[in-house]
Amino acid sequence: MIALPDPPNVLWLDTYGEYEPEPPLEGDVTVDIAIIGGGYTGLVTAYELLRAEPALRVVVLEAKSIGYGSSGRNGSFGMTVIGLGFGVTEMVRGKQFLKEAHAYMERAVDCMSELIQREDLDCDYSRPGFLRAATTQGYVKRIRHDIELMQSLGFDGIYWIERDEIRARVNSPLYLGAMWEPRLVLVNPAKLVREEKRLAMRFGAVVYENTPVTEITSNSNFCLRTPRGTVKAEKIVFATNAYSHLFPHLRRKQVPAFTYMIATEPLTPEQLEPVGWGGREGVEDARNLIHYYRITPDNRLVIGGGPVGLTYANDLNADDSESAWRHLEDHMALLFPSFRDVKITHRWGGPFSVTLDLTPALGYLGGKRAVYSLGCIGHGVSTSHLNAQTIRDLLLERESGLLECPFINRKVIPWPPEPLRMVLAQGIRGYLRVEDWIYERRMPRQ
Repeated sequence: MIALPDPPNVLWLDTYGEYEPEPPLEGDVTVDIAIIGGGYTGLVTAYELLRAEPALRVVVLEAKSIGYGSSGRNGSFGMTVIGLGFGVTEMVRGKQFLKEAHAYMERAVDCMSELIQREDLDCDYSRPGFLRAATTQGYVKRIRHDIELMQSLGFDGIYWIERDEIRARVNSPLYLGAMWEPRLVLVNPAKLVREEKRLAMRFGAVVYENTPVTEITSNSNFCLRTPRGTVKAEKIVFATNAYSHLFPHLRRKQVPAFTYMIATEPLTPEQLEPVGWGGREGVEDARNLIHYYRITPDNRLVIGGGPVGLTYANDLNADDSESAWRHLEDHMALLFPSFRDVKITHRWGGPFSVTLDLTPALGYLGGKRAVYSLGCIGHGVSTSHLNAQTIRDLLLERESGLLECPFINRKVIPWPPEPLRMVLAQGIRGYLRVEDWIYERRMPRQ
């Protein structure tokens, strides 16, 4: 098993306070279902399984501490976006796929909201709505096309707002208009995932932290080896998303790419006043390599995206990028000139899972005793919560409308082996960069 690097200076983890991880596995245990990965997918799957069948013996095995991975580092947006956006998904997969997948994603946001409210999870939850902001005339056309596309498929509530209206909400000299969508959940990611650990344990799951799975063998049952013990399980779940390539069974289904974020010091009312942002909406732009940003409950600006990191042979040591962080600071000053001199207190990065066709994948692996979930392309906060219900239905072999979603049990196009994988990944990233440059070549830079 590859050693995982220590996490960088993540705002959500740094400001969480004291956290006591569960002890690692010591010795041998036998269970009905073993879940590899203690992020949103793994923990909510444990909860959903035990909520459905309380007698099940379920364990969750987390290689580091809960919140270490993408579930503790992400941008905090629970949203309906799939892949690289509506237009790209239509181009790659077709209108019918987009329609069915977007319906699943709308349901995912609602599922996440309902869970947080039903179980009273303390995670700084809000549902303020989403703005996709246009910063050039090319992006105006792209966003308007996406709105028309989604409206033609029967989705309501998504509409265009003009320049004056978006600037009245969030005042940036770059904004020329925006798409408004009401379905957006904002959370504190680390609080949420650790609350979901507490919830899974309350329903009967056993969680082992600092317990990496080093080997998996299968006969009549699965045997999962860890540094200090083994787990025998009738069924297993790979809730590993961006870390899935660490397991031979999933190595070519996805690759990790890296996104980067920064957070400011808490802003004063005087600093916020020129920008407004009273509704605290979540905002993204319309780039391929998007920027995403929000205001936290303690009035920090958190901004991420832009440059995407790639590594050879899926190396996971790419959480730091000085050039990406400089890019984000420069872009923040361009968006909000009044923030130009504010102090940056946190800089971090982390991996997200990318399939070759830029579409999530979830389903059985080899037979009905193993299930995997990966490929959320940076939009897994809400997706993972509904995926947990889908995994539950797959494991329990229940008839379910969730299983009709087109990325469930689909054929996944494998990434080629190195060095072709790296060449292909760099080619895709390069194309996306060039297209962004074309759209932005006349955008102000000062």
